[in-house]
Amino acid sequence: MTSNEVDHALGLPPQEVGAALLALPEDQWFDRKSCLISPRKLAEALAAFANAEGGIVAIGLNNGQVEGMKGLGNKENELRQASIDFTSPPVRVSFSRVECIDRGQQENYLLIARVEPGERVHELSNGECYLRVGDESRRLTYTQRQELEFDKGQSQYDGFAAPGVDITRLDRTLLQQFKSSVGAHDIEDEKILRARSLLTTNGDITNGGYLLFGTYPQDVFPQAYIRVLRFLDVKRGTGARLGLEEGSDIRIEGSIPVAIQEASRKIEELIPKRRALSESGLFEARSIVPRDAWLEGLVNAVIHRSYSLAGDHIRFEIYPNRIEVESPGRFPGLANPSKPLEISRFARNPRIARVCADLRIGQELGEGIKRIFEEMRRVGLTDPVYQQTSGSVRLTLAAIPRIDARIAQRLPVGSQKVLDVIRSADSPLGTGQISEAIGMSRPATNLRLKALESEGFIRWSGKSPKDPRAVWELTEDWA
Repeated sequence: MTSNEVDHALGLPPQEVGAALLALPEDQWFDRKSCLISPRKLAEALAAFANAEGGIVAIGLNNGQVEGMKGLGNKENELRQASIDFTSPPVRVSFSRVECIDRGQQENYLLIARVEPGERVHELSNGECYLRVGDESRRLTYTQRQELEFDKGQSQYDGFAAPGVDITRLDRTLLQQFKSSVGAHDIEDEKILRARSLLTTNGDITNGGYLLFGTYPQDVFPQAYIRVLRFLDVKRGTGARLGLEEGSDIRIEGSIPVAIQEASRKIEELIPKRRALSESGLFEARSIVPRDAWLEGLVNAVIHRSYSLAGDHIRFEIYPNRIEVESPGRFPGLANPSKPLEISRFARNPRIARVCADLRIGQELGEGIKRIFEEMRRVGLTDPVYQQTSGSVRLTLAAIPRIDARIAQRLPVGSQKVLDVIRSADSPLGTGQISEAIGMSRPATNLRLKALESEGFIRWSGKSPKDPRAVWELTEDWA
């Protein structure tokens, strides 16, 4: 579900709004609470949303029934003051009433809380800290709280005012498309932008707003472009040996939705294809890696890159045997790149991520990664590999079959991951490098390397058993 479905439900007639909200699943941007919730408990949800990407809390719904808020005395005022009384710094939240028909078929109303993403970490008055992860408000440990503090320092950028930009420099066609996607055709542009935190408190267009809807965002963000390159050889090469195909170095600019659409079109033209038997029983041309996998990788790179890093851009590199997508900015501190399927939800650009979800061009970070893995495994290819440098993240999608299931049974668990890392590297790797890349201890890594060597996948290359420069490389049969 995307957050625009919640907005659509809130705009329905009173007799329909309650049932529509009850039918929606709770997720990253939406939560339901009973009218009897305590202000302290509501504060947990408000802080969790503010520490993530913001969201909507509908109060007056419980156990599949519409309770409403009438007849509760001072309860509404207490809930409206929850952020002031129980969160520090106070969460920025706006409350409104939405008319509904309750379970007794009486006229009633729901209390709707719209939470803005915070620039700082919000905690409760007792020091507890929560983060919205999927459909739950997760309490963070002390270490996770520290990592969130660090990440919040980076995530402010899409909420800062774009220098010298006003609403006249936005693409009205894109804005209208966005309003249509959230069912807000007749709402003023300023109002819908503010609803997605794309305006500052002073009414200025944010960096995120200009990147999403600017007619030409590159006049302020020259680094915000996608570079698509196709290489003739499996190795990049340098200088005279550079394997870049003539005419296949393409720079794609424009707002985020436009750039993603144009880049995907160009990539579709350039990506190598092979004839394969389709579900229909006919042989058809198919990309060397599934389209859904590389498209999700591209979208994730655009949505979650660090736009504050000047001088760097997104690179989508196409090789005869793989795809590599590299984007500026490291994974958030709450994410472990050696275990991508365990990454918790946290967006560096929460405003951009939420609008792209509204436009259905991006899902949550964790969901996107899982989808990439599923698509690669579905067609029998090796798992995606994420590598993190000091300033970027690189995703490699290799068009190489997974280890045969019968052989995999003889190997230690995690051997496929070791093989994937070696395959994705530009050059042979030492045991320590492989250990760091997969997040395993050196002895555990060495056990898997020896097992892969015995099966003929890789070989050890060194001058002596204790050679510090010894490396592991693929055998000719698996290179």
